[in-house]
Amino acid sequence: MHRMIIDCDPGHDDAIALILAHRHADVVGITAVAGNAPLEATAANALAVTAALGVDTPVIAGADTSLLGVAKDARIVHGESGLGGVTLPRHDRALAGGHAVDFLLEASDPDTWIVAIGPLTNVALAIARDPTWPTRIAGISIMGGSTDNGNVTATAEFNIYADPEAAARVFRCGAPLIMCGLNLTHQLPVDDAVLGRVRQIDTPAGKLATESFTFLLDRLDSLTGTRRASLHDPCAVLAVTHPELLDTESCTVTVELAGEHTRGMTVVDRRSRSGVEAHVDVGVRLASEEAMALVEGALAGE
Repeated sequence: MHRMIIDCDPGHDDAIALILAHRHADVVGITAVAGNAPLEATAANALAVTAALGVDTPVIAGADTSLLGVAKDARIVHGESGLGGVTLPRHDRALAGGHAVDFLLEASDPDTWIVAIGPLTNVALAIARDPTWPTRIAGISIMGGSTDNGNVTATAEFNIYADPEAAARVFRCGAPLIMCGLNLTHQLPVDDAVLGRVRQIDTPAGKLATESFTFLLDRLDSLTGTRRASLHDPCAVLAVTHPELLDTESCTVTVELAGEHTRGMTVVDRRSRSGVEAHVDVGVRLASEEAMALVEGALAGE
């Protein structure tokens, strides 16, 4: 099994990613960051998901704002708690001591993947603390960005938009990078047919997913008139555990920081140019049916 630390901001799709990762990887820790909801909520949600799974993976809280001290969230989609509509179990789990940045630096080794599925603030702070750290990990699998349209703005995806300066630092850090952007993650959709199958999964994870998918489909129906969601974050887990399910292209990726209409955009350059080294494996195609089968299997404990 691949060893990984999951840096996340749960979040409905983060919760599914945590379930998937605990089935197919050795998850040595979960670091929480503000994103889909404020840090207090995302850290609590990570603890509750581990309690629902019956695992004791340590959860360590990290950054509560962007590098510039700005707090953006996605509660309009995920609800006030970040896991709207989900009945979380009562538990006695507590956050591990210390800061997420310390854990990232101390718990990583050359076999450890960082699966970053929230704003990249914690990861960027770790790089700032120790610029050699990216050379001493297996790589960073990022759910963020897009090769085409954004979701917060016409050009920017939420995780990058929430802290563009952090993302810019991570994308030029020198670690092996995988980018699972919206162009890829929209290939893992949830609709009422998927919800119908998941309702039949009689496990704690299946119940959590049923409530998550029900909330997301209802919320997106009210916001957009479409009963279709995407499982963004599990794609970054699958990129590590089941890389054969993804087609990638080696590209250069730059995060736009200054554009009036493009701040937070991932500028993906697919051109082959002499003297310019492509440094990111950008996901472009996903074996959707196989990926969803793995998700549903993980919910069932398979």
